[in-house]
Amino acid sequence: MTPAVAVPEATDVKETELAPVVTAPPPPPAARTAEALDTTTPEQRAAAAQPAEQGAQSLGTTVASLGSATEPGLWMKTPLVKSEIQGRVVNPATGKSSTVRLIPLDGPKTAGSRMSLSALRLIGASLTDLTPVEVSTGG
Repeated sequence: MTPAVAVPEATDVKETELAPVVTAPPPPPAARTAEALDTTTPEQRAAAAQPAEQGAQSLGTTVASLGSATEPGLWMKTPLVKSEIQGRVVNPATGKSSTVRLIPLDGPKTAGSRMSLSALRLIGASLTDLTPVEVSTGG
């Protein structure tokens, strides 16, 4: 984890409309595998993996763990934001990134974050490990 840095408050971060790429239908009740629980489409995954837009603002680094595997879409619950915005996460170990919905999570900015199964898979992270990720605004 990186040392604490000045992180923009929610009022400093431009609100953006959430892209449809980050939403997905819930998995079927009988889903038990990562493949069955990940209801994002190949098109959504390809769009989410596109390079970041110019002007993205770094929010910092956090350690991500698997959130609720049955909560669909590309999202991360993190104390790095105070309001829901579209953002991007990068796994420095793989270089892979994803557009995600950043959802506020109570706690200090140095606390960890929870990421969706779909987003963890897209950035090449293990579903059982704690993965350091870089977080920024935009998509």
